[in-house]
Amino acid sequence: MAPAILRDEETPLVADNSPLQLQSPKSHTRDVHILSLAFLLIFLAYGAAQNLQSTLNTEQDLGTTSLGILYLSFTIFSLVASLVVRLLGSKKALLIGTTGYLCYVAANLKPNWYTLVPASLYLGFCASIIWVGQGTYLTSTARSHATDNKLHEGAVIGDFNGEFWAVFALHQFIGNLITFALLSDEQGGSTKGTTLLFVVFVCVMIFGAILMCFLCKRSVNSKGQNELSGEDAVECSSFKSLSRSLTGALTDVKMLLIIPLIAYSGLQQAFVWAEFTKYVVSPAIGVSGVGSTMAAYGAFDGICSLLAGRLTSGLTSITSIVSIGAFAQAVVLILLLLDFSIASGLPGTIYLLFLSALLGIGDGILMTQLNALIGMLFKHDTEGAFAQLKIWQSATIAIVFFLAPHISFQAMVVIMLASLCFSFCSFLWLALKVGKTSSPSTS
Repeated sequence: MAPAILRDEETPLVADNSPLQLQSPKSHTRDVHILSLAFLLIFLAYGAAQNLQSTLNTEQDLGTTSLGILYLSFTIFSLVASLVVRLLGSKKALLIGTTGYLCYVAANLKPNWYTLVPASLYLGFCASIIWVGQGTYLTSTARSHATDNKLHEGAVIGDFNGEFWAVFALHQFIGNLITFALLSDEQGGSTKGTTLLFVVFVCVMIFGAILMCFLCKRSVNSKGQNELSGEDAVECSSFKSLSRSLTGALTDVKMLLIIPLIAYSGLQQAFVWAEFTKYVVSPAIGVSGVGSTMAAYGAFDGICSLLAGRLTSGLTSITSIVSIGAFAQAVVLILLLLDFSIASGLPGTIYLLFLSALLGIGDGILMTQLNALIGMLFKHDTEGAFAQLKIWQSATIAIVFFLAPHISFQAMVVIMLASLCFSFCSFLWLALKVGKTSSPSTS
């Protein structure tokens, strides 16, 4: 048994729901707390920096272009992310992934084509492995906790995802409050103000990376043992599994029906980060207002993530919750299409906060429910399923950043609304077609 424990990080990340025998049940919830807090610290810096790219680095569209390159790189590396995570192990993947975010935020201390573009390329790789690692690590932790405590697996997966995404969503609230506090007195975001902001962010991210070191390693092989004999067998198995993961979306009806909603989840995030902040918030209340409105976005994102996670138990509950999130986002898009003039002063600020809150509600619901749904439906290749999640999300995000400078804001809103309708119909088809057979207890 001892050799298996030493080599646990070389086994497939999620194969079944049996835990490593030497871990106590309490370590499961402890790891969820650590993982959630570490991601909060890392992404409160990155998220705020990302929100500012389209407004601070405007020369030759450097900010928007760098984000487009980042998510294009993210998409490409997501194709092999499941293989990399299997070879590294989930904990090492999480640790290496943090370095990309640190480099990107540090590059904003001297933003130009020679710093931001290379940092964006490297972050694309790091983002692909950190998110596949996060999804598989959290799901395996939930399955182990459910097994050890004889709990309903679907409820535990929903609960753990609810906690993670609720804490994670606070990165928008805290990070943008810091942005608002440090830039509120700066006209247009002076060099001095932004330098201090990014120095603070780098320090916060270092603490997050250190915290990640305290995560437990986990083995999720069906018997808690390494079934492979030697590194060559591990590599061979990983390549075979990678091939299956990449072709799975073309043959699995469940994944095909989920992909449109996955793509929309990426589309709506990029819309908030780039289009909403640039064309709605900044013209009305200035660059410093980006911080306050995105703080409201993050606060509602976090609250709804927690509530949605607590209410999740299976496909039926997920369908109801996703319907609420889709409705919230549809309201915002329709209001933007109607092109109401935003009043100056307090009424205009309240209106923007209202739109931000609805967008946050939609994002919190989509992220929590998509991750819970994948954890429930794809037990035999969870890391591959989470890789698919990031491939389609990052691809649509990249498309938005590259496409946005060439089309009008109203055209983007129309695309968003059409995508929402199509993806929601596809999701409802999934619920009707495989709802009974893909419940947490039988899928």
